[in-house]
Amino acid sequence: MKNLLKTIVTAAVVLGCTSSGFAQASATASINTTIITPIAIAKTADLNFGNIAVSATLAGTATLAPAGTRSTGGAGGVTLPATTGTVTAAAFTVSGQGNYSYIISLPANCTITSAGHTMTMASFTSNPSTTGLLSAGGSQALTVGATLTVAAAQPAGTYTNVTGVPVTVNYN
Repeated sequence: MKNLLKTIVTAAVVLGCTSSGFAQASATASINTTIITPIAIAKTADLNFGNIAVSATLAGTATLAPAGTRSTGGAGGVTLPATTGTVTAAAFTVSGQGNYSYIISLPANCTITSAGHTMTMASFTSNPSTTGLLSAGGSQALTVGATLTVAAAQPAGTYTNVTGVPVTVNYN
């Protein structure tokens, strides 16, 4: 009788353990992803303030807006002569996945030089400002302007930045 009772208890334990396996359920999920067109930026025009005249005694600023228009800081240290020279905002084409938005990152400042003399550009602005939206076809024009600080009696010359001005775009 003891053996029969042990056999029945053992059978009940075994059946009890295996019956919980019947209470389980499982499912599977597919794995999908879509690789989108990489974002890219290509320069189409350099930033050029054109001709600027400076005071012998006063410093000043010249601002080139993303629309390509120039203005002075109004302090009298800089004037914009009628012979403007080449005036262009920096221009880029941003391309990527159609209808995607992106963030625009501009530098804090940069230095331009001519024969050892320097000037600083800062307060960079862009159009569009801070974020852009690619067209359905996957592109958008981006223009960039800045403010140039000019010292009193700044030496004449053609000032350039050899390394360029970095403009970075990233998908949101």
